[in-house]
Amino acid sequence: MLSETKEKFHQHVCDLQDAICNKMKEFDPALETVEDLWERKDFAGNNGGGGRTRAMSGKVFENAGVNTSLVHGKVDPAFAKRIGGTTDEMWAAGISLILHPFNPKVPTVHANFRMIQAGERFWFGGGADLTPFYPNEEDFKYFHQVWKDACKPYGHYENFKKQCDDYFVNKHRDQEMRGVGGIFFDHYNTGDLEKDSAMATDLSNFFIKSYFPIVEKRIDESFNDDDVDFQLHRRGRYVEFNLLHDRGTSFGLQSNGRTDSILISLPARCKFTYKYRPQAGSAHEKMLSYYRPKDW
Repeated sequence: MLSETKEKFHQHVCDLQDAICNKMKEFDPALETVEDLWERKDFAGNNGGGGRTRAMSGKVFENAGVNTSLVHGKVDPAFAKRIGGTTDEMWAAGISLILHPFNPKVPTVHANFRMIQAGERFWFGGGADLTPFYPNEEDFKYFHQVWKDACKPYGHYENFKKQCDDYFVNKHRDQEMRGVGGIFFDHYNTGDLEKDSAMATDLSNFFIKSYFPIVEKRIDESFNDDDVDFQLHRRGRYVEFNLLHDRGTSFGLQSNGRTDSILISLPARCKFTYKYRPQAGSAHEKMLSYYRPKDW
């Protein structure tokens, strides 16, 4: 049962990768894709699996990564202990994506869904979160409503939303969230492998519905230099989180993952300005108030 579930989950994330990339091309026919099929060695120097990285750029999406991976084999015993493994063997499969649009009216989005086995233990994790740069509150409500509906059969929305609000936070920036949240879960294991896998798979299928209608609504909206300036500064905060706090980044690097595939989450452009503040009374100043937990 476990081996069949692992194989089925890996096939699902590969199919989902194709579906998401095809949806991106509908909005961005000029989208260029660099696909890499990569392999890795495990801690003992043996074949440790690999993945399919797709680095993308175009006229709508400035840079994006939609990646799948299947890694396995020996890991550093200290690392195995940190992630809660019972032996120095690990298996992990999943999809991870980040889309950075050009237009500041279109939010950045991140999502990942994964299955991990560490020794005799296994679990599921993942979620999706939105990082907007303009205070279009209807978009934030829509995003959360989709995930609320997705979680309804499982009764986990409030819990998964809170985990997201608590996790995607720049703690060194007075607990400022990197976006407006979404859902996040990790180490999910109820003891029913079939049901847990079905939930993770089902939730992952809602990503397209949660994000691309927002792209369609905002893709042709006009923007100015102030909008871009705010977007680039917020991207800088995004970088701070990914490099300082993101467990996925640490997991990938410490498990001998592929560095370029892991850091593909970083935006092509960002800014840092000492004591940066947007103009008083501007839409961008208002946007700052949304980077805190809210009941959507």
